[in-house]
Amino acid sequence: MGRGRVQLKRIENKINRQVTFSKRRSGLLKKATEISVLCDAEVALIVFSTKGKLFEYSSDSCMERILERYERYSHAERQLVGNDHEPNGNWTLQHAKLKARMEVLQRNQRHFMGEDLDGLSLKELQNLERQLESALKHVRSRKNQVMYESISELQKKDKALQEQNKLLAKKVKESEKLLAQEAQ
Repeated sequence: MGRGRVQLKRIENKINRQVTFSKRRSGLLKKATEISVLCDAEVALIVFSTKGKLFEYSSDSCMERILERYERYSHAERQLVGNDHEPNGNWTLQHAKLKARMEVLQRNQRHFMGEDLDGLSLKELQNLERQLESALKHVRSRKNQVMYESISELQKKDKALQEQNKLLAKKVKESEKLLAQEAQ
């Protein structure tokens, strides 16, 4: 026999609620991964726990791209429907989107600083590692470029100073010759 139907209401026992949340969250993440792989669909899943902890999954390596695509699509949909009847509603929606985006960016920044890594899966940690390695390559490349430019500039200054030194030494010799001739 199969399981009975679960009554959908808030679980009062805190421990049971947390266990159910963890199991259902992992099941939801598994289903999101499956639909992404099987159907080649772009999937973005965002879940906040009761304590405000963020859990996310994106089929693309960049959640922001999927969210931006969603924003473009939903904005175009609103334009077609003509849902601009409430002018303040648009600002409220914009505020909510910007606030969510800011939270994602702040979380990503914490991850890049090596903080709050406990909730990340192996795949997310590997993705973060690749992003950090790529960023490190860009930083090193820029550093080397700046160093080469600085060395080149210093070499030019050195050459100019050597030329100036030669001219001054030549003038000093000429002055010494004139003084020697005048002394004779």
